[in-house]
Amino acid sequence: MIQVMGEALIDIIVSPEGEIDSVVGGGPVNTARTIARLGIQASFIGGISQDALGKRVRRLLDSDGVNCAVETACPEPTTLAIATLDESGAAAYQFLMNGTSSLSITPDVALKALDHRAMAVHIGTLALVFRPLSQATRAVIPALSTHQLLMVDPNARPSVMNDPTEFWETFNASLVRADVIKVSGDDLDYMFPEHSNHEAAVEIQKKSQAVVLFTDGSQGVHVFTELEDFSCDVPSVDVVDTVGAGDSFSGGFLSHWDSRGWTRADIQDCAKVRSAVNFGIKVAGITCQRAGAMPPFANELE
Repeated sequence: MIQVMGEALIDIIVSPEGEIDSVVGGGPVNTARTIARLGIQASFIGGISQDALGKRVRRLLDSDGVNCAVETACPEPTTLAIATLDESGAAAYQFLMNGTSSLSITPDVALKALDHRAMAVHIGTLALVFRPLSQATRAVIPALSTHQLLMVDPNARPSVMNDPTEFWETFNASLVRADVIKVSGDDLDYMFPEHSNHEAAVEIQKKSQAVVLFTDGSQGVHVFTELEDFSCDVPSVDVVDTVGAGDSFSGGFLSHWDSRGWTRADIQDCAKVRSAVNFGIKVAGITCQRAGAMPPFANELE
């Protein structure tokens, strides 16, 4: 079983022509749904509203088989994100966060929801940025059992970080315990503007001793470990949009890891890392061929 912690929200998707659609989203929700669709038990640690949109979120999680570790719905309204797509399908985000359901998670609530039976815990995105959710994230990190693998996806959102102090405090706290850190070029451009993406990924690996997965779009996934560095190619696909692609990659990586019975102790095995990365690439490639965050089911990869 894998637990994913962070925000649940509704993505308001705006096409290049100004047409509007909406889907259930939030990077952590997308990751949890991917894991569950791939046949691994998934548990989501996050706030879900009792309003109509929150009920929609919960219905979708239920339909995909994701367990809600925080069982009680909260009175705050559902968090919203506005995802504006460009002509290539890439999304730029704005978030309506203050006073919403995602920020209902306190350290006490998160620690109660944490399940030490989980093989892995995934944290990231807005759970690194906004209090008290970020405080809850920092409380969970040292509370993990020694056998639990921690995967971190900073998924940096500069548009909501006028003051990046909270982001850096949470990210730096995760470096002490992280086993896998997934970063994109956008993340590295924001976090280390003075370095090339390659140099920044190496810097993160040296600071954390974790396996760093740098997802570089069509250029592949570059992997940095204590033992060696290598890259995995990304096949060409017809991209509809990239919403949820990185999340489904992370979900695919963790699902593959858990399905093989691999543990935290195996994380420096480069052959196993390569296998999980290639599976994550395959999962993300299917997601990119669909509108919105619609990860594949296990039978679609057979």
